[in-house]
Amino acid sequence: MADMVVVRKEGLYCVPGGFYIDPWRPVERAVITHAHGDHARYGHGRYLTAASGVHVLRSRLGDISVDGLEYGETTVHNGVTISLHPAGHVLGSAQVRMECGGEVWVASGDYKIEPDKTCAPFEPVRCHTFITESTFGLPIYRWEPEQSIFDDMNRWWRKNAGEGRCSVVFGYSFGKAQRILSGLDPSIGPIVCHGAVEPLNRVYREGGVHLPPTLMVSDLDKAALKGAIVVAPPSASGSPWMKRFGDYSDAFASGWMQLRGARRRRGVDRGFVLSDHADWPGLMSAIAATGAERIIVTHGSIPVMVRWLCQQGLDAAGFDTEYGDDDDDVGIAPQPAEAVEVKEANDA
Repeated sequence: MADMVVVRKEGLYCVPGGFYIDPWRPVERAVITHAHGDHARYGHGRYLTAASGVHVLRSRLGDISVDGLEYGETTVHNGVTISLHPAGHVLGSAQVRMECGGEVWVASGDYKIEPDKTCAPFEPVRCHTFITESTFGLPIYRWEPEQSIFDDMNRWWRKNAGEGRCSVVFGYSFGKAQRILSGLDPSIGPIVCHGAVEPLNRVYREGGVHLPPTLMVSDLDKAALKGAIVVAPPSASGSPWMKRFGDYSDAFASGWMQLRGARRRRGVDRGFVLSDHADWPGLMSAIAATGAERIIVTHGSIPVMVRWLCQQGLDAAGFDTEYGDDDDDVGIAPQPAEAVEVKEANDA
């Protein structure tokens, strides 16, 4: 049969179903994999997303017409059976399974393999064709276990607090901030959140995700702030808001922190390699678990992954999309000058 999903100027289009997946221009019907700004945009007629992501989507887009589908539940549209399955990326993230005429396609959106406490874990879905992201689709990207990163972060915070210095860790406000919070040790000191982070904390808590108690900066005096850790979006760096913390140590939490150039460019004291996307082994294991013989690679390291998958005997190709960095993560991805660093690390 002809391709079930194609790229149109509006986004990824399910031809027999007559709907789009994470479209980047306004359409009548949109299935949304998750609520990050590059995948969930305002202006669509009707939205369909995972039930656990409805409140997140509304908190970000306002008053929209949205239906929630429980993971594994099915609905039929124009003869296409649609179901949503956990992607393990952020709260409410989902893969879209589409079945028509005995053919099964799965669009992954963004995903990670390692479970965390803030969202449902990734669930492999068997299919004929798998549309995968490739944000970190180079062999250089291999993550350490989550707990080792949190242990390192808590040691850094404890040392700063012992020296009377505030700790500030930057991470995008939806998803990364809540994952950071889930790994912090509240016995070390107060946990403060930026005003862009706290509303999403409430959505997570209302969704049943346990997070440690958090405060706003106005809740503490200067003396108490010296032992606190502050979780803020990257946009807060260098802003007047930061002046209230006096002598502070700062850090950035992102998969891009594996690159020296990205750490230098952010100008932070520490880089914690913590990503909500799959690393190279995670991408390969996810693809293998689908059993798909055809793989379509989107946003990220498309040529490298396509070439590698073809060498493994799979039918692989790429889709050009308008997906990018996750909200406040803009500007962290490798710049052209860092291509040599990536290649050298890849060849090592």
